Amino acid sequence: MASIFTRIINRELPGYIVAETDDFIAFLDVRPMMEGHTLCVPKREVDYYYDLTDEEITGLTLFSKRVARGIQQVVDCQRIANGVLGLEVPHVHVHLVPVTHEGDFRFGKTVAVSEERMKELQQQISAAITLD
Repeated sequence: MASIFTRIINRELPGYIVAETDDFIAFLDVRPMMEGHTLCVPKREVDYYYDLTDEEITGLTLFSKRVARGIQQVVDCQRIANGVLGLEVPHVHVHLVPVTHEGDFRFGKTVAVSEERMKELQQQISAAITLD
C-alpha cells in the first residue's frame, strides 16, 4: 500500500506543496511544530533514510537546503532546524522547522495553523524557493 506521502506525490491526496523536482517534493506539514514546518521527501518510496542511494541522499540534502533558504525568507526565525526520524510515516522525509529556541523543535509538539495561513505560507514559501 502506498504511503500517505506517495499519495500526495501522486495527487491522490491534497498537500500544501511548496517545491518539486523530478526526484523530490516539499510540502507543509499538516501537524506543524512551528509555522512553516515543511517536509522534504524523495518521490521514490523508501522507508529508511539509510536505504537511499548516495545520490538520493545528496540530492535530498541539496533540495532541502534550497527549501530551507526559502522558508527562512518567509518565516521569522533564527534558523531552520532539520531532522530525520521516519517512524511516523514509512517514507523518508526530512523535517525543516523554523526555530528561534531549542524547544521549538520537538517531535510530538504541534501548533495550530489555520487553513488560510497554510495557503498563505504555501504561496510565500513557494515563491521564495530557487531550485536552479
